[in-house]
Amino acid sequence: MKQKRLALGLAAGVAAGVLALTGCAAGDPGDETTGPSASGGIVSFASNEPQHPLIPAITNEVGGGLALQNLFAMPVYYEADGAVAMDAAESIESDDNQLWTITLRPDQTFSDGSPLTAESYVDAWQYAASDPGFENQWWFANFEGYNDGGDDPDNPLVVEDSLALEVVDDTTFTVQLASPQSDFPTSLGYTVFAPLPEVFFDDPETFGENPVGNGPYKFESWEHDQAINLVPNESYTGPRQPQNGGVELRAYATQEAAYTDLLSDNVDLIQQVPPSSLGAYKDDLGDRAIDQPVAIWQGLTIPARLPHFSGEEGLLRRQAISYAIDREEITQVIFDGTRTPAVDFTSPVIAGWNDQIAGSEVTHFDAEKAKDLWAQADAISPWDGTFQIAYNADGGHEPWVTATANQLKNVLGIEAEGLSYPDFPGLRADISARTLNAATRSGWQFDYPGAYNILGALFITGAGSNDGDYSNPEYDELVSLGATAPTLEEANDYFEQAQEVLFADLPVIPMWYSSLNAGFSTLVDDVEYGWDSWPILYNVTKAAE
Repeated sequence: MKQKRLALGLAAGVAAGVLALTGCAAGDPGDETTGPSASGGIVSFASNEPQHPLIPAITNEVGGGLALQNLFAMPVYYEADGAVAMDAAESIESDDNQLWTITLRPDQTFSDGSPLTAESYVDAWQYAASDPGFENQWWFANFEGYNDGGDDPDNPLVVEDSLALEVVDDTTFTVQLASPQSDFPTSLGYTVFAPLPEVFFDDPETFGENPVGNGPYKFESWEHDQAINLVPNESYTGPRQPQNGGVELRAYATQEAAYTDLLSDNVDLIQQVPPSSLGAYKDDLGDRAIDQPVAIWQGLTIPARLPHFSGEEGLLRRQAISYAIDREEITQVIFDGTRTPAVDFTSPVIAGWNDQIAGSEVTHFDAEKAKDLWAQADAISPWDGTFQIAYNADGGHEPWVTATANQLKNVLGIEAEGLSYPDFPGLRADISARTLNAATRSGWQFDYPGAYNILGALFITGAGSNDGDYSNPEYDELVSLGATAPTLEEANDYFEQAQEVLFADLPVIPMWYSSLNAGFSTLVDDVEYGWDSWPILYNVTKAAE
């Protein structure tokens, strides 16, 4: 998931029709098949090493995101079905959807005992919006006063305190948006909208290794490439009260290793069963197996900066590659039917999803069409070299990457192969630095239940997760119109038009939608996974050892 400049706002009304998801939970307290009900134990979750220090302005990937989600309380949070509920905020109100007043619950503090006030949010948001180098700066693009640093991405301009935010009193502040946004409160559960204590501004570097938050848990330790340990935050008075003695976010080198540990109760929860075990995990785990739809989309990014992938030649080659991939075969053989071929750039779980968008036929396997398009591209400039797909080996991606490369070899008659990185941070580092000279997988786990979350983050000019540096003013304008539309229906109409532009340009090739195929140990109860595939960690119970 995952910087330079942007000129659009967040989505409007896109969460109103989100589908409710039913998580698979453990049995009743004391159920002999699901473990003891007494709590106080440390719950372990199979995660990965974060790419960045734990700072909301720069963390936009899953390893650090789950830690921040539990260390901080944003104005709102998302319940398991995607519903929005108040967390640090008491109310979020507006008469015109443009000037918003946010009132916090009184008497809140950070985990170090320092006071949490309206200024804690205002200062944190001003900081996050100040530097185009921050991956999450673009989230503030619809705030009045937003400054993207100018037109020179190699010389970003740091702009302090430019947003139209005003502290009214200790528990109240206002936000002036550049244009009306009806679902502004919905977006405020994303971690970039966390507050920051004064100690952060004294030494951000030290803070990133030892963060101080206001959420249900507080930071205890971080042994890099091993684990992040969190313990309940006794000063947190919000609705997400921990029902256990703490959380260990344990880094695993492979999904296979995590699954092996799950089977022997050496880890309590995993987020994804490895592809090699998808056919057997329900038999292995019984009623501890999780199988539910979630808002996760997978694509294949082929940057236009790569040789043979710019201009008309590049478009023809991307179309050819898309037609050459038999998604049905891969999702059945490699993923045992637990993935669904993607036919758009969002998710069936998200309101407004449409499987009949103009241009989406490029996602359908057609070997002859693929060969013809590749030949047309060769007429412009003959192909040479090897087509590579970069992936992180710790994410269980090797089987599908190998299968995809083999399909491209067979259909297009070219050399194709996977390019393995040992871990996710290493892959992300080269993607962010633009030193990766290969195609790469592009997974997106939605940050909030709305189509703009992916259409903005992955494809808007300069957005923090626009790894292929795609830019099309027509697309940007359509997404902007959707982002500020007064109703969900109008917003989704603009978003559909924007996706038609994406299919015409094909900067990223849609691959498949993910289901959550996960599980939990015999030692935990009250397990529930949310709409975004993350476990609701604060609700999990486990007996103290």
